[in-house]
Amino acid sequence: MELSNLRPAEGSKHSDNFRRGRGHGSGNGKTAGKGHKGQKARSGAPRIGFEGGQMPLYRRIPKRGFKNRNSKEIIAINLSELEKFDDGATVSVEMLLAEGVIKKTGDGVKILGNGELTKKLTVQANAFSASAAEKIEALGGKAEVI
Repeated sequence: MELSNLRPAEGSKHSDNFRRGRGHGSGNGKTAGKGHKGQKARSGAPRIGFEGGQMPLYRRIPKRGFKNRNSKEIIAINLSELEKFDDGATVSVEMLLAEGVIKKTGDGVKILGNGELTKKLTVQANAFSASAAEKIEALGGKAEVI
């Protein structure tokens, strides 16, 4: 057995694709699957995470730091990692993914100037550091911002 082969037991999953409260003939009329009376049968039943007035878990656990919702995830690559490409090749973000240099693109890819480059490459990325662009162009290559 492998994780990719796991399936729910036969008959354990039910479709949620039926119309509630459409009469007895539908099999889900009258109380529309909510049972008789009680808090969960009524409109305005407690929201998800409500613990009956007890301080909810998400407020009991300490919060640390700050998460900027506008920040971008830029993937940084050093020049030395571009050595694996052939001389004269055009290196794009898709090629970096295919070769396994990066695992994901995030919000963009930036080439940094650490390491040495010995090949003439046309590099297409979202951003370049000044030293990286200088080193690429010194060898006759191109640093193209996409």
